[in-house]
Amino acid sequence: MSWYKPSDIGFATRRQLANMGYGARLFIRLLLTLGTSFKRFGLIRDQIHFLGNYSLAIIAVSGLFVGFVFGLQGYYTLQRYGSSSALGLLVTLTLVRELGPVVTALLFAGRAGTSLTAEIGLMKAGEQISVMEMMAVDPVQRVLAPRFWAGVITMPLLAAVFSAMGIIGGWAVGVLMIGVDGGSFWSQIQGGVDVWQDVGNGVIKSIVFGFTVTFIALLQGFEAQPTPEGVASATTRTVVVSSLSVLGLDFILTAMMFTI
Repeated sequence: MSWYKPSDIGFATRRQLANMGYGARLFIRLLLTLGTSFKRFGLIRDQIHFLGNYSLAIIAVSGLFVGFVFGLQGYYTLQRYGSSSALGLLVTLTLVRELGPVVTALLFAGRAGTSLTAEIGLMKAGEQISVMEMMAVDPVQRVLAPRFWAGVITMPLLAAVFSAMGIIGGWAVGVLMIGVDGGSFWSQIQGGVDVWQDVGNGVIKSIVFGFTVTFIALLQGFEAQPTPEGVASATTRTVVVSSLSVLGLDFILTAMMFTI
């Protein structure tokens, strides 16, 4: 049985702290590109199309089927207590508060996040990043920043689509299939959902998740080893780290929003 030396533990700790420091500096550099990036909005627009439009189908279909499931499960649960008319409120609050931002972020990490990591990693493997640096072109400003801000903009829009499709799915199952009164379904939503407390908190979550998932994807791609194995490993890390970060941040944000 081999034992780790204190020097090995110290070296590993120092390396992790150095990586965290590098990530923090890169994140600050991306935030500081806000003004200059939007001066060339065409680059951000192209990335919004790449990240958002190509993710729209899986987000919309997933939201619809999640709404189907919640319509069924919610109805049979509420029916026990004679509150089936509150089905619309249950489905809507569940989607706009939690499932909309969280599931959208997880799907975004699996679809768009891995694409970003692979794209940046392949650019590094093909020495395109090095060529930009030799030509005095800042790769953070030219390559990373447009993708970063596009991801931040895209995430809340996709979360809104997910929640809207989920509500439509819950309405289709509850009203059209089961026979819940349509007026009660929509009136419960109108009277029970607060725009700032419920929808606003969901928007804040989706923005935070947009920052988190997009940054992790870009960082993993930018720091990937310039080999096929390195790019594949970075892509895997993007999904794992992004998913765990989203779930952890969701708990922290929920605790802050509904206890403070």
